[in-house]
Amino acid sequence: MKSARKLLTLVVLASVAGLAYVAQQTDAPGAQMVAAAQTFLGTLKDEQKTQATFAFDSKERTNWNFTPQQDKDKKATRKGLPLEDMTAEQKKAALALVKAGTSETGNLAATTIMHLESILADQEKNGAMVRKPGWYFFTVFGTPSKTGPWGWRVEGHHLSLNFTMDGTQVVASTPTFFGANPAEIKDGPNKGKRILASSEDLAIDLFKSLNAEQKKVAYQDKQFPEPGEKTLVPKLGKPVGVPRSQLSMTQKEVLWQLLKSYTERMHPQVAEAELKLVKDGGLDQVHFAYTGDTEPGKGHTYRIHGPSFVVEFLNMQPDSAKNPANHIHSCWRHVTGDFGLNN
Repeated sequence: MKSARKLLTLVVLASVAGLAYVAQQTDAPGAQMVAAAQTFLGTLKDEQKTQATFAFDSKERTNWNFTPQQDKDKKATRKGLPLEDMTAEQKKAALALVKAGTSETGNLAATTIMHLESILADQEKNGAMVRKPGWYFFTVFGTPSKTGPWGWRVEGHHLSLNFTMDGTQVVASTPTFFGANPAEIKDGPNKGKRILASSEDLAIDLFKSLNAEQKKVAYQDKQFPEPGEKTLVPKLGKPVGVPRSQLSMTQKEVLWQLLKSYTERMHPQVAEAELKLVKDGGLDQVHFAYTGDTEPGKGHTYRIHGPSFVVEFLNMQPDSAKNPANHIHSCWRHVTGDFGLNN
């Protein structure tokens, strides 16, 4: 009965809040995720499956984190099955699940974030934090199938992708967190590579394009806080910054491209539905706010806040090689609640 009530809640919320992204089609991302999750679980031994799976109603489903999760003995405290404990076949199946839930751009970003841990390990030389590309954990909630509620997560340092499903229907794909340390690789064969470049550069371009009056409204004296790990609803307050209605046509286009730099990481059909929510909420009610500097190596944060969503971005910390402001956190969330919940 409890599961039936939960399913009813999800279906109602999907209908009311407009979060039922994709119809149940065999080529839809939800169908791909069902197949990929079933394949992944099918590769696991019993003890691995126990580690990788939780009930759909488990509190663990909403226990999302993008920071390192370890104890004083450097043992992982994050739940799920890590890549380092998988065979080559199992890793292939796990990464196929990531690919099913993202675009080509998003998949590349996610896997690159995993590989950045090797750079951190080299720079930090056995520092306090464990830096391993194998410390990305895969978790499935409920039973992946064409009917009924279930979900899945892949998570580790600087990455948290969360999907709430009703069969092959994507009910929610938030919170969606991508981070990068270093934001720009400063040396080695990949020198100059930036995996989240557009989300930073477009915001700087937009702020620089503002006239004096627009900047007075957009600029905030206090930097924005980090996205709230574990929270079901982002802590925002009223929108601040310059509303889209006060932007020129060129500036509006830059703002739109900035939003798309986030949604383009999602599966294209999920991205389309997210952008529809943005439009349906009222484009002119979207606010852009900026703090800090616009020069390389200078810290800055920004927020894009609309009726249905919020984008949170920070580049304030140095990277592990002490290069200033070279450490990005970026997140897309739903204002009324993530995980398909309407709080």
